[in-house]
Amino acid sequence: MSSPERKRKRVTSTKKPSLRKKKLSPVLPPTPIPSLPDDLLVSIFARVSRLYYPILSLVSKSFRALLRSPELYETRSLLGRTESCLYLCLQEGNPDPNPLWFTLCLKPERTLKNGTKKKRKKSSGNLLIPIPVPNPPLAHWSGHASVGSNIYFFGGYMEENVPSSRVVILNCRSHTLREAPSMQMERLDPSATVIDGKIYVAGGVEDKNLDSMYPIEVFDLKTHIWDHMPIPYWEKGWGSLSRSAYIDGKFYLKIGSKVMAYDIEEGRWDLVEYQMGPKWLWSCNCVIENVLYCHAGGFRWYDTKLRLWKDMKGMRGLPKFGNRVYVKLADYGGKMAAFWDNRVRPTSSEDKYKTIWCAVIALERRNSEEIWGKVEWHETVLTVPVSYELEHALAVTV
Repeated sequence: MSSPERKRKRVTSTKKPSLRKKKLSPVLPPTPIPSLPDDLLVSIFARVSRLYYPILSLVSKSFRALLRSPELYETRSLLGRTESCLYLCLQEGNPDPNPLWFTLCLKPERTLKNGTKKKRKKSSGNLLIPIPVPNPPLAHWSGHASVGSNIYFFGGYMEENVPSSRVVILNCRSHTLREAPSMQMERLDPSATVIDGKIYVAGGVEDKNLDSMYPIEVFDLKTHIWDHMPIPYWEKGWGSLSRSAYIDGKFYLKIGSKVMAYDIEEGRWDLVEYQMGPKWLWSCNCVIENVLYCHAGGFRWYDTKLRLWKDMKGMRGLPKFGNRVYVKLADYGGKMAAFWDNRVRPTSSEDKYKTIWCAVIALERRNSEEIWGKVEWHETVLTVPVSYELEHALAVTV
């Protein structure tokens, strides 16, 4: 090799940098998510289950605003991403007379410290979080019905146990209230049933001078105009009207231990057999896919053909309920949602709280005579003072 070539090689080798001494330029952080365009974020949020929204709202104020925007729910509807959301109402009679509302959400994972070690605890899945309901507050012991993303409240009382004719609508997308035309009569804890674009409100009337103790008022959801219909074959000795339901094209009314059924197509009232009334309890019932369910010492369903109450099959995994367990049922997108509390009475000054439980049960009708329930999950979703009582449980579509 000639001398000039060796020189060039030496010069080249001396200019080669050392990897150990090289200073790397700092890596720029990735673009934060909040800087994404709002329309793109709305499109992303619309594809996420609403159970995650409370967690996402913790990211930033802009996230919270988008998660409450009408555009988000319009996008969800266009994409076919609507889903059922559970709501539970609790009531503490003293000192706060106003009902408290909660919605079911997913619990984020947490990091717990155990001495000097950090232990990762997986999410137990679900919990109830309070929702802010603006003034005016909702009434206590009002009738309720869910239609789409709205919950309609009828009557109840605000103070001094005076029944009201007031009607309010809770928008479960924005959790805002608006007034609707009042009923013609004041009612306390009426029953409300949705039938073909109308809400039938019955019961809760205490005026003994009326020709019928239980005139039914009908609210048209399109026109917001009230109408009424009488109960022709009612006798005062039957007792009070407690519940109503719409099954197989008939509007059922439970009056005392008896049940009246109104055929919508034929416009005819009939007295239903005695077997339906006793186990159709005052509040532990719901209608799912045209079947009436209740909890009366166990989960049951009503066979309209045989006109008998039947026990549900399956239901493995649920804890045994005591005699004092108070259960609320709701139609959760074709599944059954059940809420109950442990009903523990305080035996000492330390027993001040109780737990609220929830279970979601998938339903399967294997033949015309059997309905099976498969428990998908059940767990504690809320801890409250022992003075709180379950008042309403229902689901909306958002």
